Amino acid sequence: MTDTPSPLHTGSHDLPVSAELSRFMAGDWAASPLPGPAHVPARAVTPARRARLSARFPGERLIVPAGELTVRSNDCDHRFRPHSAYAWLTGLTGEDQAGHVLVMEPAGPHAHEAVLYLRPRSPRADGHGEFYRDRRYGEFWVGRRPDLAEAERLTGIRCAHLDGLGAPTGRDAARDTVLASALSELRLVKDAWEVEQLQLAVDHTAAGFEDVVRSLPRALAHPRGERWIEGVFGLRARAEGNGTGYETIAASGAHACVLHWIRNDGRLDGNDLLLLDAGVETDSLYTADITRTLPLSGRFSPVQRQVYELVLAAQEAGIAALRPGASFRDFHRAGMRVIAEGLAEWGVLKHAEGDLHRRYTLCSSGHMLGLDVHDCAKARSETYLDGVLEEGQVLTVEPGLYLQPDDETLPPELRGIGVRIEDDLVVTATGARLMSGALPRTVAGIEEWMGRLLETR
Repeated sequence: MTDTPSPLHTGSHDLPVSAELSRFMAGDWAASPLPGPAHVPARAVTPARRARLSARFPGERLIVPAGELTVRSNDCDHRFRPHSAYAWLTGLTGEDQAGHVLVMEPAGPHAHEAVLYLRPRSPRADGHGEFYRDRRYGEFWVGRRPDLAEAERLTGIRCAHLDGLGAPTGRDAARDTVLASALSELRLVKDAWEVEQLQLAVDHTAAGFEDVVRSLPRALAHPRGERWIEGVFGLRARAEGNGTGYETIAASGAHACVLHWIRNDGRLDGNDLLLLDAGVETDSLYTADITRTLPLSGRFSPVQRQVYELVLAAQEAGIAALRPGASFRDFHRAGMRVIAEGLAEWGVLKHAEGDLHRRYTLCSSGHMLGLDVHDCAKARSETYLDGVLEEGQVLTVEPGLYLQPDDETLPPELRGIGVRIEDDLVVTATGARLMSGALPRTVAGIEEWMGRLLETR
């Protein structure tokens, strides 16, 4: 470990520190061991994950960084979330992981030793004063970090000071596409603990959707009703977990035709639909991803019902296609057949063949789900998009119709309607289990659910 302390991150407006103050700050502090549980919640399952990674790369040094802080404005950083592969291998998920690195050191031809390089708690008597002067890492600025012994107890991994890492050579997950792909592919099938965490995220998300429905009268009265909805869901996400797993989409009226509408600055109209795409991320960093399209009046109009029921039929067809051994793309194809046939029946398309329906659907109908909302994205195509489903995989099924307000191929009554229905499912031995079934999906179910929540608010 180097004897040169890391530079302090101080503000341009901070006052200088006198020698007298430095001496005064260095002494008379009581012992303050790290509070909280003795182990990270995932400690029992991370050794098997590291062993699977080790078997992929015998004899090679593997480097998996947590990531670095990113400046939001001047000397203010974005809230930090460690890289998903780092969290999966270590069980460490907190904001204090910025800059830390897991190194898998070769330990013989078929094994590795994991070493976690981190920035431990700064000593109070070192004369450097990081603990009260450093705005980025100082304990009095951002909170307590574990010391090396505490970090080893938390993770079961040998820990060393980050200053001793230097510039190691080897496969670095931040730059090495082969290692990044392997880390994605190893996470395609979830273990039982991961499925439990995802179910917890789904359950909290369902509660957040109920919060939103109860808040609709106030949201409808607010000039930025979409923002009100975003805030209501965000409160649930922060109260129950780490926050939202991605930026909430609260899209009313024609905004629902913008797939990733996150401005959420629109007023709500009681005659419109609300497309809410949101997910709570647990403290373990697993996220749900659910979408419901709701009538702001509490009841669907005839044309809204027409569009909604076509999308629901497409989703039902997609869910029915989920089973081990099926092509990953089968559920999308099944849903799109329903959409294309429906559009042809409406007279929007001349026939259901080909891909012209994509003008109104725009994107695929689902993705893997886990630590990332679009999980395992760096997996090779043959193991994911062009692969087959396996028991234990968790994914979304989310067909949609986005009927743009200026699309002259549509009759006027259809223009400006956007509908997406998205649910989270885990593949089982015989099909798939709907994890988000607590939230209704049918027209009648949604209308009854909304009416009940609005009566009891």
